[in-house]
Amino acid sequence: MKERNIEVELRSFITKEQHDLLIGFFTKECAESSSDDQVTYYFDAPVDLRIQKNKTHSKIWMKKGKMHSEHREEIEVRFDRDEFDRLEQLFVAMGNPVKVKWFRKRHTFSWKGLLVCLDENRGYGYILEIEKMSDEASKDTALSDIKTAFKELKVEITPKETFDERYAYYVQNWEKLTR
Repeated sequence: MKERNIEVELRSFITKEQHDLLIGFFTKECAESSSDDQVTYYFDAPVDLRIQKNKTHSKIWMKKGKMHSEHREEIEVRFDRDEFDRLEQLFVAMGNPVKVKWFRKRHTFSWKGLLVCLDENRGYGYILEIEKMSDEASKDTALSDIKTAFKELKVEITPKETFDERYAYYVQNWEKLTR
């Protein structure tokens, strides 16, 4: 069996009004949905290394490749929720200080074989993210499916460069922006 460890995703900054309309749409359309409050720490490390705590568990995950790329290899390991502080201590002790903290309310829906996430990020804004886990051979098909979904929802995909700029600003100002 092929390993499905390539996360294929596209995202868009949206308004609060779009966010609320899309939550209403997906709540009616989808049998599977959830909502969660998440705290994520990004570490100053040679790779995209993060830990996250949500209402059910903690996790470490690492993504290869460049931030905001359409597809990247992802490795994830889950832990008990209560291990979050120890995970932070571990990475800091290994010489990887926390670079930025992220606080979001996430609504997740399973729609047409895709994972749809509607995020409200404190200090950063509202985001629609659509993703699909894939193997290397199927990543282009997954990307095409995601682009079709954005068209169906009538939401423009925000260019990667815009996300890079907004993320860089957030990294420099997150403490002030999240008060």
